[in-house]
Amino acid sequence: MIRVLLADDQSLVRAGFRALLDAQPDVEVAGEAADGEEALRKVRELRPDVVLMDIRMPHLDGLAATRRITAEEALADVKVVMLTTFELDEYVFEAIRSGASGFLVKDTEPEELVRAVRAVVGGDALLSPGVTRRLIAEFAARSKEPTAADALAQLTDREREVMALVGIGLSNEEIARRLVVSPLTAKTHVSRTMVKLGARDRAQLVVLAYESGLVRPGWLG
Repeated sequence: MIRVLLADDQSLVRAGFRALLDAQPDVEVAGEAADGEEALRKVRELRPDVVLMDIRMPHLDGLAATRRITAEEALADVKVVMLTTFELDEYVFEAIRSGASGFLVKDTEPEELVRAVRAVVGGDALLSPGVTRRLIAEFAARSKEPTAADALAQLTDREREVMALVGIGLSNEEIARRLVVSPLTAKTHVSRTMVKLGARDRAQLVVLAYESGLVRPGWLG
């Protein structure tokens, strides 16, 4: 079972998410939190697989809570998915840089929410399709200038190619088709690249692709 913690200060939002997720045969809601401090306590206590974390909450906002969660070695297996109201929140890219595994807009379709929970547990991306890619590009464009690409020197040419494709939001299956390799081979290249660069997950690999200059905003294909 995939265990999920719901962190949102709106009880109706939590209730809706709970009803949807508890109806799935492979997902259960392990707990709820109404603010960031409570979310942090519940994560430490319950050790869920995934936290659906609202960005704007009282006492401790979702961004600060995410930083604390991802900074604790004991919580390394916990995946955080940020919930945003899309046009109003400008903290999403920073959240991913801080360790969040991705983000969803609050009005996402129910099936997309369920797919997203399963995806992060499986190590896949929450950075596609279309609208999410454009958001990542927008926030990347506002981030600092590309850093020195020294870290990329340890990658093979194929790993750089794969990292660039991850950076524009392609899934392992899409990468496999683009490179004419098997999905397993694509996944292996992605995993090796993450290990070499010390990326916590696929979302941070996307950030590194932008920050190193390997991918620039606008290169979405």
